[in-house]
Amino acid sequence: MFDKVLIANRGEIALRIQRACREIGIATVAVHSTADADAMHVRLADESVCIGPPPAAESYLNIPRLLAACEITGADAIHPGYGFLSENARFAEILEEHGITFIGPTSEHIRVMGDKIEAKETAKRLGIPVVPGSDGAITNEAQAQRVAKQMGFPVLVKAAAGGGGRGMKVARSAEELDIAIKTARSEAKAAFGDDSVYLEKYLSKPRHIEIQVFGDGKGNAIHLGERDCSLQRRHQKVWEEAPSPALNAEQRKSIGSTVARAMQKLKYRGAGTVEFLYEDGEFFFIEMNTRLQVEHPVTEMITGLDLVIEQIRIASGAPLSLTQDEVTLSGHAIECRINAENARTFMPSPGTITYWHPPGGLGVRVDSGVYQGYRIPPFYDSLIGKLIVHGKNRNECLMRLKRCLSEFVIDGIETTIPLFVDLVQQPDIANGIYDIHWLEKFLQKP
Repeated sequence: MFDKVLIANRGEIALRIQRACREIGIATVAVHSTADADAMHVRLADESVCIGPPPAAESYLNIPRLLAACEITGADAIHPGYGFLSENARFAEILEEHGITFIGPTSEHIRVMGDKIEAKETAKRLGIPVVPGSDGAITNEAQAQRVAKQMGFPVLVKAAAGGGGRGMKVARSAEELDIAIKTARSEAKAAFGDDSVYLEKYLSKPRHIEIQVFGDGKGNAIHLGERDCSLQRRHQKVWEEAPSPALNAEQRKSIGSTVARAMQKLKYRGAGTVEFLYEDGEFFFIEMNTRLQVEHPVTEMITGLDLVIEQIRIASGAPLSLTQDEVTLSGHAIECRINAENARTFMPSPGTITYWHPPGGLGVRVDSGVYQGYRIPPFYDSLIGKLIVHGKNRNECLMRLKRCLSEFVIDGIETTIPLFVDLVQQPDIANGIYDIHWLEKFLQKP
């Protein structure tokens, strides 16, 4: 096991990792920008190192400064959390070259799954069902038109190195396709430095279903059920739940087993999430995230497994802590992402939290790194906390969520709590009848 872990992240996920380390007796190092000097994970860490000014490129994304922090403190491993450098294959390689353990997959797996085209081809080889689409990147307009005609419109233009909805455009006709490709290429180049794009069949009313997996890197892998992340705004997840209200036990076992077998063949190491679009009883692979997910707590709530501790154990060379037969799913969990944003316009709302009263009680968890008097800086993601509730079934979970939202008070800034208050009142949400377009349509209503 490691002696000291440096946490290369900030906010709630940095605090989440820190708590897991402390529970298994590992010392922690918090790194921070000058804007995060008063952050909770910095206050509670065993050691802290300032690694630069507020811009992420000069602090949280600055690899030489992270390496220097490891050398100064003697950290023998780095946990990247999510975002920032968590899916940077070169970062994982550099750490290995310096004798520092990257708590995550191998750089090879990060690289393969980070390229959406290569990831899709790999999924095919591993027996995972994929969305119909182009074989590799689109090289010219004639090829694009030919592939789109074969699939049938509408089609989706996607950046090969993309994520978060950037470099993604829908073309509903041949006339729209050329414009969609040019726009997607421009966005992809600006966001990722790579303008490669490919085509996929556009599904009209799919759900977003993802499977949580763990592998030991030696050919053993398990799945921990699915999460339904269909409530999205601009391709960003807003509400996640497990298990999905759209799947039955047989479908859950089938897709979970398919993914676990694929990870065994791949000899995948650590935590990963295989994401699908699900429509009319069929699953279509879209991507794999080779890291811990923001929404991992809902899986923890229904399995009783600490995913961060499991990540650390596996990175240290330990085997999986349980077999597939030992995985049990109990009850239902929902997570709401609480952002410092206006609940209708979604404009960011940085500022000082003048009052903070999170809900509590049985089956309630709030993951957050903020506190009363904390000033939210304007330089980073607006996520300030996650409200996670668990119940013995979905109805109890929804009732508990309603109660918690009525108790959650955050003053001094605007938050998205009012949005969730609205959502839990909607019949479609209560009945679990929604797809990835549902929230966008709901938000367009006057």
